[in-house]
Amino acid sequence: MSFQAPERFNIADYFLAARLDEGLGDRVALRIGEETLTYAEVDAAACRFANVLAGLDVRPEERVMIALPDGADWVAAFFGTLKLGAVVVMVNPQLETENLARLFDYVAPRLTIVGADARETFELAGSQVDRTPAMLVVGEDSGSKPRYEALAGAVSERFNTVPRHRDDPAIWLFSGGTTGLPKGVVQSQTSFANTTELYAKNTLGYSPDDVTLSVPKLFFGYATGSNLLFPFAVGASTVLFPEHPTAELLFDLIERHRPSILINVPTMINQMVSHPDAATRDLSCLRFATSAGEALPVPLYHRWQELFGVELLDGLGTAEMWHVFVTNRPGDVKPGTLGRVVDGFEIEVRDDDANEVAPGEPGKMWVRGDSLAIGYWRDSRRNHEAFRGEWFVGGDLISRDADGYVTYCGRGDDMLKVGGKWLAPQEVESCLMRHPAVKECAVVGVETADGLTKPCAFVVAVEPAEEGLENVLKQHVLDHLDAYKHPRRVLIVEDLPRTHLGKVDRGALKRQAAAE
Repeated sequence: MSFQAPERFNIADYFLAARLDEGLGDRVALRIGEETLTYAEVDAAACRFANVLAGLDVRPEERVMIALPDGADWVAAFFGTLKLGAVVVMVNPQLETENLARLFDYVAPRLTIVGADARETFELAGSQVDRTPAMLVVGEDSGSKPRYEALAGAVSERFNTVPRHRDDPAIWLFSGGTTGLPKGVVQSQTSFANTTELYAKNTLGYSPDDVTLSVPKLFFGYATGSNLLFPFAVGASTVLFPEHPTAELLFDLIERHRPSILINVPTMINQMVSHPDAATRDLSCLRFATSAGEALPVPLYHRWQELFGVELLDGLGTAEMWHVFVTNRPGDVKPGTLGRVVDGFEIEVRDDDANEVAPGEPGKMWVRGDSLAIGYWRDSRRNHEAFRGEWFVGGDLISRDADGYVTYCGRGDDMLKVGGKWLAPQEVESCLMRHPAVKECAVVGVETADGLTKPCAFVVAVEPAEEGLENVLKQHVLDHLDAYKHPRRVLIVEDLPRTHLGKVDRGALKRQAAAE
């Protein structure tokens, strides 16, 4: 069932050059504003990038950090790096100097490709590490750094892809944990093709006629797959935009480009259904939308369905398995669950002693399949903990019912033991989201002066918070859940802190709660 890659295998050919071999070079690959690029044009741009990188002495196996806004240059740099046989490391181009400096020190890239707007920030971060990283600037203002446009005009639009071994590193992903520093997850060439075949083609049914649009940016592995590699694998096209996503912008892009697949996250789903004009917006072009990255509250799912009537497919993936391996399917959605395991992957639910638990009981998720990562970069202790033979064992807790539907129970380090009983924050969050005054919320555990852990809720209100809302929400949870699950404190905030991948930063919330 899994994808059987040949021994010599480079995913630049699998995802891009193969479309030209199939005679699809004239098909539209990218839609960016009013501009379109065909597969032949994208391949030519990628070849130019590969030639420029080779001219800068970048060699196969060396790491190239890509820090560009979504657009044609991002895609060309991505495939050009892969064509050269180098390893792509994708980062958020809007990271702050301190985080960038730590990434430079950790990744030690041979070259960093950065947009002109972010050049000064990257230069400052680079000056703070022992070895100043080389940079290639894309855009008008390159300062003293090499400028891509000046080099690209003197190179060929042809480049022979460097063969790689199917098990060689292709791309780094960063784990999307909600606390602490992200870990560099090194993924092989095979992983990306394997999940594309099993999940994108066989489960979701991506087709050449699809047009995709994504809320997350391309540096996030969820979007790299769903909004670039998956459509490219079948000759479909993708909509890209450099701006920060808002509900208004998403509605406008949907009406302009009429995508058939929307790659979404719970935060934006909430913003879209809460938009004052949501009921008048036309989303009929969508075959389905996906949701991942965070738990999707059941009330939010139903609000989406009632407003737009578009199937919303919640799923679960990890950087360590590259992408989604548990999902609801078109025509087979069970609200409140992540759906069933994608054919070709296997999961088990085990206790702390690695024994399987009974159906319906929560436990640690063990998953295996041919998209398993090579491992974490420079972290042997965590490698031993997480990679156990063919299995990946992370911090996610799940349960699986007798019919095979998987329910997400949170991360092990997010679970709270209150009054001797386990509590999943997502259960309280889902309850709070049913109250009409709640726009967004997150629940964390806070240790009291006597050493006990109690749930604390952070709530973003739909309207300016009315006096007494905290007590109203406490009572709302008491009315619907067991008493020990109600938040002892409710803090009304303007917004929730986010990690580098846009997830709620629960570590920051715990620190904030402890300080108040």
